[in-house]
Amino acid sequence: MHQYNFEKLEIYQNAKLLVLEIYKVTNHFPSSEIYGLTNQLRRASVSVGSNIAEGSGRTNIKEYGHFLQIAYGSCMEMLFQLSVAKELGYLFQEEEIKIRNIIQSLTPKIAALRKTILSKKLNANP
Repeated sequence: MHQYNFEKLEIYQNAKLLVLEIYKVTNHFPSSEIYGLTNQLRRASVSVGSNIAEGSGRTNIKEYGHFLQIAYGSCMEMLFQLSVAKELGYLFQEEEIKIRNIIQSLTPKIAALRKTILSKKLNANP
């Protein structure tokens, strides 16, 4: 089976891990949150990997950088949502720490890739 370039990226693999962890912890959220925090966390987590994948398919480097910025923003969104979920008692501290660690590992890599690809564009234009 063919593997696309984005599927080989460590940030893509980390993004998939993030989605799986988010889905696992939100399975235990109250049913009253299905359209609230559960949905928001799941959508934000899926957004990270989706934007990495979609951006890699763009032929314009600036657009790729934009999609990586959206992925980074989705990680920041999740940090807020995790904090709220923890304070409401929906999330155990260990779960929050595990997910925050994934995000803290992922976000610098997203930022570094964005910086690298955008610098290629600048270097390509004399």
